[in-house]
Amino acid sequence: MRIAVTGGSGKLGRTVVSTLRDEGHDVVNLDQHGERGDGFVRVDLSDYGQVVDALAGVNDQHDGIDALVHLAAIPAPGLHSDVATFHNNMNGTFHVFWAAHRLGIERIVYASRETVLGLPFDVPPPYLPIDEEYAARPESVYSLVKHLEEQLAIELVRWDPKLSITALRFSNVMDPEDYAAFPEFDEDARARKWNAWGYIDARDGAQAVQRALETAGPGFDRFIIAAADTVMTRPNAELVAEVFPEVPIVRDLGENDTLLSIDKARRVLGFEPRHTWRDHA
Repeated sequence: MRIAVTGGSGKLGRTVVSTLRDEGHDVVNLDQHGERGDGFVRVDLSDYGQVVDALAGVNDQHDGIDALVHLAAIPAPGLHSDVATFHNNMNGTFHVFWAAHRLGIERIVYASRETVLGLPFDVPPPYLPIDEEYAARPESVYSLVKHLEEQLAIELVRWDPKLSITALRFSNVMDPEDYAAFPEFDEDARARKWNAWGYIDARDGAQAVQRALETAGPGFDRFIIAAADTVMTRPNAELVAEVFPEVPIVRDLGENDTLLSIDKARRVLGFEPRHTWRDHA
């Protein structure tokens, strides 16, 4: 396929672009930062005209797109003002989705985030392990946008039954060089309770994108995408007893198994994490 990746120069985007190319796809990187050539096209997603034009075709770069991976965004709360975060992320996503819809691009995979699950869990989750089955609980403007993006996708696929939109609720994205800091997390169970001690290796995040592009059918669906383990060496039973003692446990937590359930992604997408920080400890 010829695939456009917005934010292809970002932390996850770089790995997604290289992974999709390794799988034989023709990838166009739509970003504001990058090097000329190698599929890079500079696009400001706040400008709808630029977005629709870049997806429709760019001179000798491409003459149309088969699928779209939307990763570009302000990547976390607190980096910009709340209003700036809302305008940048919500408008950018609407422009990308709407341009794809107008151009007949029927396969979209995009980055939602674990934040819609109720991070930073100052109000504890309803149960553990956490999954996709309870209603979104945005606790920041950044997270609110992620929730609204999912609602936007739900309506767009209702309008167009052939359209496929997959929201990947990525956990905290890590590269191998980030793992040197992980042993320090054991010192304080509450330091990483904000996302239930989760993470995702960028290479496995890219695998999830690839699997969604290959397997997702028409309609909308959402998936938690996390590593198979936590960031901690301390056992889950100890962590939960200390931090979430009143939260119901709905199944065995395992010794260090992820508390952000990836069962649905495994079952539906065939996603299976291959990388763990423990191999770098």
